[in-house]
Amino acid sequence: MRWLSPAITGVAATVACLGAAGLACPAKAGTVNSSLGSSVLVTSACTVSGSTLNFGNALNPVNAAAVDATSTLTVQCTATTPYTLSLNAGVNAGSATDFAGRLLKSGSYALPYQLYVDSGRSSVWGNGTASATYSGQGTGNAQSVTIYGRLPSLTGMPPGVYTDTVTVTISY
Repeated sequence: MRWLSPAITGVAATVACLGAAGLACPAKAGTVNSSLGSSVLVTSACTVSGSTLNFGNALNPVNAAAVDATSTLTVQCTATTPYTLSLNAGVNAGSATDFAGRLLKSGSYALPYQLYVDSGRSSVWGNGTASATYSGQGTGNAQSVTIYGRLPSLTGMPPGVYTDTVTVTISY
């Protein structure tokens, strides 16, 4: 097979194909279609962060009334992912599962306090063993979860900054 190309004059040009013995070139090949698959694996994932639960300044430590406060956890899980939030007893508690023994400490002084799942402060928030947890379902967006805290009384407490650290665990 040989290609013959005439001299190009002007804008248009033609190209001729002469096959063996001057016959026309074979027809152009056909078109074949195929498909290409696409996929992605979306796995369940969650993050959680929290802010300090601040009971404020106790200006009247002789007051026997309970002091309440709230804090917010921010949870973000992939859409439809079920999750559970649990809290440990804190670093100052008698043991990791002593949810009734949560303590805020200032040096050698200790002040009992409690964390709750509900606004009525009736369900102690813990790890689900003799305590409550919080369950939800991810939406893909950040969700706010409230922690309800209570100091039963400040009567007889010496001045100081009382602190504790509680670990939040998210299971999904």
